[in-house]
Amino acid sequence: MSSSTSRVATLAAGLAMSLALAGGAAAQTAPLSAQESDPRVMGWMQGFPPPPDKLITQPDSNFFSFPKLRWSVCHLRAFLPTEEISRGTGAPVPLSYPAPARFAETAREIDALTFKPIGSDEDMTWEQSLYANYTDGILIIHRGTVVYERYFGCLTEDGKHAAMSMTKSVTGLLGEILVAEGVLDDTRLVRDIVPEIGDSAFASATVRQVMDMTTGVQYSENYSDPNADIWIYSAAASPLPKPEDYTGPNGYWEYLQQVKPEGNHGDQFHYKTINSDMLGWIISKVTGKWVTELASERLWRPMGAEQDAYQTVDGKGVPFAGGGITAGLRDFGRLGLLMLNGGVINGERLFPAAVVDKIRAGGDPSKFAGYPTIPNGSYTSQWWVFGNDHGAYAARGVHGQTIYVDPTAEMVLVRLASFPQAQNGFIDPTSLPAYQAVADYLMSK
Repeated sequence: MSSSTSRVATLAAGLAMSLALAGGAAAQTAPLSAQESDPRVMGWMQGFPPPPDKLITQPDSNFFSFPKLRWSVCHLRAFLPTEEISRGTGAPVPLSYPAPARFAETAREIDALTFKPIGSDEDMTWEQSLYANYTDGILIIHRGTVVYERYFGCLTEDGKHAAMSMTKSVTGLLGEILVAEGVLDDTRLVRDIVPEIGDSAFASATVRQVMDMTTGVQYSENYSDPNADIWIYSAAASPLPKPEDYTGPNGYWEYLQQVKPEGNHGDQFHYKTINSDMLGWIISKVTGKWVTELASERLWRPMGAEQDAYQTVDGKGVPFAGGGITAGLRDFGRLGLLMLNGGVINGERLFPAAVVDKIRAGGDPSKFAGYPTIPNGSYTSQWWVFGNDHGAYAARGVHGQTIYVDPTAEMVLVRLASFPQAQNGFIDPTSLPAYQAVADYLMSK
């Protein structure tokens, strides 16, 4: 790697390590518990000015290292430029809540639920799992009513939290809406929609292969390898000024133009963030709008969101379609409701039911491997499909982000977190059984 690429990559590393959904390199172990690493306990950025040892700043590239991570997930705009996903000027449409006494009683009952984590014979309570997973915010909606809601760490009711790779599912949802409405033909080749892609390996892939991440493209997210593609991608995407001797690609789209082939398109699912940014470019080409504009028009405004969201951008203003969204807990809950109700919220249909039908059906399980906590899973339209008895599917992001939709239990569960390690495989053993325990409880009521 050239010295200039290395310097830029170093500056971008903190973001890339968390938003690209790979590695777990942010921390190999959790030296502090959730309670000990709470940003308020740590004292990050407290005081006017904060003491030097409590500063978390950019361009220092360690703002996404643990335990600083636990403050940074709520303050991305302090580090990176963003584009707004506007909720518009109308009044938000409130979520439904039960009477306070009933809400408190349900919360106590859920906190006391027990389950056995995957691979363990010891019981864990729901409340214990929240701390085990470094939860920052948790919201559960059952049959259209919020039955559980708590905030921890850096997150408050009016705060926002990084979605990480749940952003991919927003991008995928927008793409699937366009397919269902006939605006986007998922059988077309990328080069026929984005001629600027040139001789990139993406050129000969179909839109569907991009959406389902079955492209044969070369891209390594091995953080232990200093020459891995992730570092070149991070350097290209960094919004900070490039050194004078920098000769690499500038921005997400320039990087996509030089991707080399690896394997055959359509053969196998490979989770590679660059597919999401390729899909974002495709969406912009067929609509003439940034993905942030489209998310505002098709989702945030009509669903009655409480808060504007925002999305990080590269040095050319291109939104990070693979991991850049930050939004409020309840608005992620509204997205989950949209999915649970087949495109309907507040009595209004925002997109065709076929969109959710396609996602719920999942991808080809024979092409999905390497995820032991999702043994019957698949992936389609940038959504994870679990293949369990409840037909659950989810948006997922590193460090514990999820919008988990359980159609059988009529449940939406949103968890925002700052788990020290990136990969969800570390968190699933104490998360997926907990979600099932709550679903079973709600179905019994």
